[in-house]
Amino acid sequence: MTATPRGKMNNAFDPARAEGLDAVTRAMIDRRERLLGPAYRLFYQEPVQVSRGRGVLLWDRDGNEYLDAYNNVVSVGHAHPAVTAAVSRQMDTLCTHTRYLQDGILAYAQDLLGTFGGELAARGRTMFTCTGSEANDLALRIAQHRTGRRGIIVTSEAYHGNSSLSAGFSPSLGEHSPLGVYVRRVRTPDSYRLPREELIERFVADVAEQIHDIERHGEGLAAFVADSLFTSDGIFAEPTTLLQRVAEVVHAAGGLMVADEVQCGFARSGDRFWGYQRHDLDPDIVTLGKPMGNGYPVAGVVVRHDVVERFGHDTRYFNTFGGNTVAMAAAQATFDVIRDEGLQENAQRIGGVLRTGLEELARRHEAIGDVRGAGLYCGVEIVANRGEKSPDAARATAIVNGLRERRVLISATGAASNVLKIRPPLVFGEEHATRLLGALDAVLGEA
Repeated sequence: MTATPRGKMNNAFDPARAEGLDAVTRAMIDRRERLLGPAYRLFYQEPVQVSRGRGVLLWDRDGNEYLDAYNNVVSVGHAHPAVTAAVSRQMDTLCTHTRYLQDGILAYAQDLLGTFGGELAARGRTMFTCTGSEANDLALRIAQHRTGRRGIIVTSEAYHGNSSLSAGFSPSLGEHSPLGVYVRRVRTPDSYRLPREELIERFVADVAEQIHDIERHGEGLAAFVADSLFTSDGIFAEPTTLLQRVAEVVHAAGGLMVADEVQCGFARSGDRFWGYQRHDLDPDIVTLGKPMGNGYPVAGVVVRHDVVERFGHDTRYFNTFGGNTVAMAAAQATFDVIRDEGLQENAQRIGGVLRTGLEELARRHEAIGDVRGAGLYCGVEIVANRGEKSPDAARATAIVNGLRERRVLISATGAASNVLKIRPPLVFGEEHATRLLGALDAVLGEA
């Protein structure tokens, strides 16, 4: 099978198939395209219309129930009552920005910093934005200001945002979204196809080579940016000794290590609160987003005090909505739920149940080449031939859409879009894992 071109969603709705949909759905799609424009995409060959959600379940307009095994934005579950109440209460009281003294932002910043280790816990600084894209944009502005250099290194299929700067170091957006002049890519740390030591040595050598190339073109390295689960590259949770080695090379070149925790943070990996902590890494900057407010737009940057000190002196940073009182109420309530409901432990336990079940399916279905992940972030590599480990994007598409027909929602990722992406809310339970595994077993049998 050929790889899916970068920037193309292989499980996206194809308008050419609209004739097979009911009249109400066709009319809604037509209206959507007319009002929202061509850049928007829909999931699945038969798009899902959702009307409400609760926990890990969604319902459409006809009352049909769907199991949501994809949405990490609502990390503590759709419509969690504690978050809903906190947002409503604060909105009914006051919504204003960070240029007034507020208790909420200080209390949250203190709780947040307490989850980090090393220098960030001791003397870290927090800055708040609305989205992960803004957080990564701000992080790289800080890194470039601190180092006086522009060079950025990312992995081959990374996604870090859609602002002008962050899209410029997000190669997964595709060939029509050009990378910045001083952006370089290194090959995916593919633990399925490479032995552990060879993978580490190759990856570190790639980083060193790209640093040299940036310098050869008259620039220097500002930052290496990585999502520690390499989620857009295909979800690679091991080896966890990789990023420490990279940090040595990056720091020797005068660059900074930026840990993008937008997808893998806030207890998702189960064994740690932050994904980078699995690598025993002490990053210079950490970026946060998606699950931070359980659906309310709040994101942020945590940065070493000495890294941001000159930036804060030279550059005025202000975000009208970043860190506003309602955003902080949403973030605090989400944080409290993760802690008080033991959701990190749940991610560890249920993630183990899921991967055990997926490995059992792999023993019976030749299409599964590899099962990997950490906590409630699982990747299932679909292959055409196990011996050759050849990606099978067409079958992955069929599986994703077959699950949708059974009202179980997942997606796909990786360079060839052949890795099933299972990333449910942290409140996913054993009964939900059983339902997902049963549906997947049935779809694989049909495929």
